[in-house]
Amino acid sequence: MSAISIFYGLYCNEAPVIQKVAERTGFRIIGDEVLAAHAAKLSGMPEDRIFRAFSAKASIFNAFTHEKEKAMAYLRLAMAETLHQEKIVLAGCCGQLISARITHVLRACLIADMAFRIQMAARENVSEKDAQKNIRKSDEDRSAWTLMLKKEVDPWEPALYDILIPMGKVSVDQAVELIVSNIHKDVLTPTETSRSAVADFLLQARVEVALASEGHDVDVDVRDGGVTLIINKHVLMLSRLEEELKALVSPMEGVRSVETRIGPNFHQADIYRKYDFQTPAKVLLVDDEREFVQTLSERLLLRDMGSAVAYDGESALKLVSEEEPEVMILDLKMPGIDGIEVLKRVKSSRPNIEVIILTGHGSETDKETCMNLGAFAYLQKPVDIDVLSDTLKRANEKIHRASSRKSP
Repeated sequence: MSAISIFYGLYCNEAPVIQKVAERTGFRIIGDEVLAAHAAKLSGMPEDRIFRAFSAKASIFNAFTHEKEKAMAYLRLAMAETLHQEKIVLAGCCGQLISARITHVLRACLIADMAFRIQMAARENVSEKDAQKNIRKSDEDRSAWTLMLKKEVDPWEPALYDILIPMGKVSVDQAVELIVSNIHKDVLTPTETSRSAVADFLLQARVEVALASEGHDVDVDVRDGGVTLIINKHVLMLSRLEEELKALVSPMEGVRSVETRIGPNFHQADIYRKYDFQTPAKVLLVDDEREFVQTLSERLLLRDMGSAVAYDGESALKLVSEEEPEVMILDLKMPGIDGIEVLKRVKSSRPNIEVIILTGHGSETDKETCMNLGAFAYLQKPVDIDVLSDTLKRANEKIHRASSRKSP
């Protein structure tokens, strides 16, 4: 039995269309939230971090953590496992994860012009201003999603779908009929080739997860059990990386052969960097001395520690709420919200963040206050970079121990 994928623009009558298609076909609806929950169970990652992969905005720490790529790998694995159920309606972005070689999936898209979408939003008591804002954000996310998966900047490009339905020109029932009437066509009947493509898709996802779990970020293609690993960033010792990748993938069940090749972006300026799970990669540096903190960030990067920078307490608290750093290096004396108040608020709202105080102006009383508030360590400027690095690693170890205890 075939499956149906329905991609849509916000405020395009998507909810009633999806519901009625499911009722007419007897198929089960699986939306992005369901797939993200499945991926979260597979990975052990928080569900909100998995779901963040659907957003155009990546974390400022992503260049060091590859968290979005890891989430994508698990989303693809969740989708590959879900496809074996077949009688499903995939609603939202998730259907675009499916390989184009899997031909028994009917790919539909619902879209309309801005005027119609604003009109639909008004029926939900959404103002025109808020509707425009919501539509722009949604379209931006969908554009980034299709660019990442399909190398297509326009998410409404007709070539991406079997049916592109202009919802401003057809009724809900007409849209449903267009989808349902096509699902039983011979071209969508599962074939041996298409089912083989599902098996390859599952193997691709398993390989991607295995590589991501070891800190690697490479593209994967699978044909009849033959795995091709595509390296898209410059690497100083290519042969050594190729050997390591092959050693990871070759023993996996279902892998018939493994080859590596360089991709079209291999010669770009970025250097391939394997993520080291033993070093902290989500460090937030908070200090109003710009030259000092920028230099510190560069020195940490030389030690494979990724960091972001905030120059005042207010900016730091905003980044904490948006990005969830794991470790914070915090100065005490800053204009506006000082370091002690930042520490107090961080430990109140995000107690799992380890805070290292690094100051040139603190007193013994300040040290006692900070440690009582839950600071991990209290260091004085100027600090030896090796001492700071060791403190960061110990903080990281504490975080990972706590995370391991929470895991089932």
